[in-house]
Amino acid sequence: MGARSRWLMISVGLGILLNPLNSSMISVAIARLQNVYRLDFTVVSWIIFSFYIASAIAQPVMGKASDLFGRKKIFLAGLVVSFVASLLAPLSPNFGWLIVFRIVQAIGTSMMVAVGMAIVRIHITEKQATALSVLSIFLSGAAAIGPFIGGVLIHWWDWSAIFYVNIPFVVASFLLAWRMIPEDEPPTSVALGMSFRKWLDLIDASGILLFTVGLVALLVGLLSTKSSGHVSLWHIIVGLIGLVLLLAFVRHELKTTSPFIPLRTFAKYPAMTWVNVEFMLVNVLFYSLFFGLPSYLQMVRHVSEYQTGILMLALGLCSLVASPIAGRWIDKSGPRPALLVSAVLMTFGSVWIVTLNETSPVISVCLALAAFGISNGLNNVGMQAALFKSSPKEIIGVASGLFNTSRYLGTILSSLLIGIVMGGKFSFGGFRVLGIILTVIALSLVFMSRQRRESGQLQKSNEVR
Repeated sequence: MGARSRWLMISVGLGILLNPLNSSMISVAIARLQNVYRLDFTVVSWIIFSFYIASAIAQPVMGKASDLFGRKKIFLAGLVVSFVASLLAPLSPNFGWLIVFRIVQAIGTSMMVAVGMAIVRIHITEKQATALSVLSIFLSGAAAIGPFIGGVLIHWWDWSAIFYVNIPFVVASFLLAWRMIPEDEPPTSVALGMSFRKWLDLIDASGILLFTVGLVALLVGLLSTKSSGHVSLWHIIVGLIGLVLLLAFVRHELKTTSPFIPLRTFAKYPAMTWVNVEFMLVNVLFYSLFFGLPSYLQMVRHVSEYQTGILMLALGLCSLVASPIAGRWIDKSGPRPALLVSAVLMTFGSVWIVTLNETSPVISVCLALAAFGISNGLNNVGMQAALFKSSPKEIIGVASGLFNTSRYLGTILSSLLIGIVMGGKFSFGGFRVLGIILTVIALSLVFMSRQRRESGQLQKSNEVR
């Protein structure tokens, strides 16, 4: 691999790491933001919801946009959007404006993730697998060390630092990408002749609107009820509107020719559907711990952001170490054994949370973090391998898109679960209830993994006969 290819990878890597970095750094800032804006826990949790909802929508849309208008243009535009959002977010006059800039930041960083892998695939022809694995390290490494970086920045500066820290990455990536990413080919006649109405149809603007408004309304209805402590007619109406809009979204997606989420694919390929369901549950488990544990440490055990970041480093390091080991194991034995071990580890970590009490040594949370970290490393490789195994080659692009959608749905559901369990105040009792719920989900994943393995063995024995 030549020097130019290496610099191209660095320019892309510095851009795509911003999405996982910003989604993970916020985990140690929740308590600080709650105090700064004097809000309850449920309201502050929208700082997480907004980012993941915006990312879930922006990535597929920007992927389609890059095919028409050029990947370099989308990548550089994403850097500019991220720069503006990171600069203005700390200046927000209130929490509402902070959410707005958080959404803008999610859109900007998603623009780079949507096209970064494609840029490397197209312009690096030698040792392509190595190049893609290096980009994966940028993504997984940023997510792994995000809480630690966030904790250090908040300790030595303030919560605004978790936005300002993006600026050097953005500037370096922009300068390198401007020089190293080859120019886009001229837009095709199809792109030049496309009307605004056709563009809206291509990205399924109607489906996106139904999905976004329906999901937000449902979340507002559910979370407002828990936060206020009583069920009002207004909460019921908003929640029902959200549910109706989401049902309308499903009906729309089954009929439209260019769906935002191709639900018909789920119905056509049940094996692939089950992989996505497992992946969604895995992300519910992982991100419930990822966002819940820092809040427990800071709000219940009164641990500083800095110390919380150091403790959370156990999660990231275990995940990074486990991933390459998982790759070699899965190449030899297939994904199912690794996924079964992962589910068992998540069960252990969830049970360990339930056994904690208010006088347990803080360092003991590292056992749960290590269990979830190793399981995450196994899942990063195992779920992807299971997806490839269950998806026909001709729809692998669609399957990968659905896989990412399942990831985002899992993260959104994890935030919803924490918000519903905790309500307005993060408490030790609520954290224990969260651990019980996570234990039930983890046990269901153990059962699903065993069933998949047994069905695979049965299928293999039938083939031998």
